[in-house]
Amino acid sequence: METGKGLARRWAVEFSDHHASSSSSPDAPDPVGFSRSLQDLDDANASRQKKDAEAAWKSQKAWEVAQAPVKNLFMMGFMMWMAGSTVHLFSIGITFSALLQPLSALQGVGKVFEPYKDSRVDTLAPKLLFIALNLAGLSLGVWKLNTLGLLPTHASDWVSSLAPAHEVEYSGTGVFIN
Repeated sequence: METGKGLARRWAVEFSDHHASSSSSPDAPDPVGFSRSLQDLDDANASRQKKDAEAAWKSQKAWEVAQAPVKNLFMMGFMMWMAGSTVHLFSIGITFSALLQPLSALQGVGKVFEPYKDSRVDTLAPKLLFIALNLAGLSLGVWKLNTLGLLPTHASDWVSSLAPAHEVEYSGTGVFIN
């Protein structure tokens, strides 16, 4: 014990090398109820559970990213419906936007799913769903191009000497004459 100015300390801890080496030696028995092997096993289980939880989170997020184009499909479909079937600046802009968004998403599939890449996470199915939904969006844009009459679907669209295709739909004044 150390004394100073007449006061004595009741407790004192000495941090010398002699005591530290003797207390951490492998020869010292473990306290009652303590086992190093159980602690190592618990640490391994906690580490494995943490990795499993991270893999489950990555898988869930990959599926959320894969399903994101569904929202875009409904939004683009509604905007195309609101644009109408006549050729004007708004309908053409919406149509080309509907074509370019899926194309750019399809080009960046690898980058989109890169944060979720892991040996425990299978990203093939989410990637296939993502690709299928973007192809559906692309087909929606192509369908709109066709309804606007901007797709060359007849031979007369390519060759000027051929007669144009006959129209199937007619508009009139309400009087039907045979």
